[in-house]
Amino acid sequence: MEQHRKLQIEEMNRISVEQFKAAPKTPIIIVLDNVRSLNNVGSIFRTCDALRAERIVLVGITSPPPHPEIHKTALGAEFSVEWQQAENILSAIENLRAEGCVICSVEQAEGSVSLPDFRVEDGKKYALILGNEVKGVQQQAVDASDYCIEIPQFGTKHSFNVAVTAGIVMWELFRQLKFGR
Repeated sequence: MEQHRKLQIEEMNRISVEQFKAAPKTPIIIVLDNVRSLNNVGSIFRTCDALRAERIVLVGITSPPPHPEIHKTALGAEFSVEWQQAENILSAIENLRAEGCVICSVEQAEGSVSLPDFRVEDGKKYALILGNEVKGVQQQAVDASDYCIEIPQFGTKHSFNVAVTAGIVMWELFRQLKFGR
């Protein structure tokens, strides 16, 4: 059996916050629609940092940094990832559409596209709307979306945690954009 030594932090060649801010970003914007858990918000910041997402839009009751509960799971990613606030989801969508974003609600809906079947296009920017932990993405956001993306599930529960959902969907879009299909 092959042996594997864990890398030490200094061996991972991570970039600084300043280098991150200057680096090219993955054309993905995460929109958190009334996400109430600060731990989920922090975790999503961390995933956005790992995949160099362009930014996060915090909508409605979604709390912004700085906050100790966000920092606990973000581990400093709230300092590297750009973020902005929006009062309501429809104004956020309108602004993102004006930027040329493809608007995608991550939600179980009639006519949704299964994540394995969703294909990104080079040169496009994607805004992924993730919803409240209990109610999901608001219907008005679903109605205003270009696509609904659904993650196939095979257990007894009807949903993933919002931070897990963000990681799964972001990784798939990142993988396609970075490594192709």
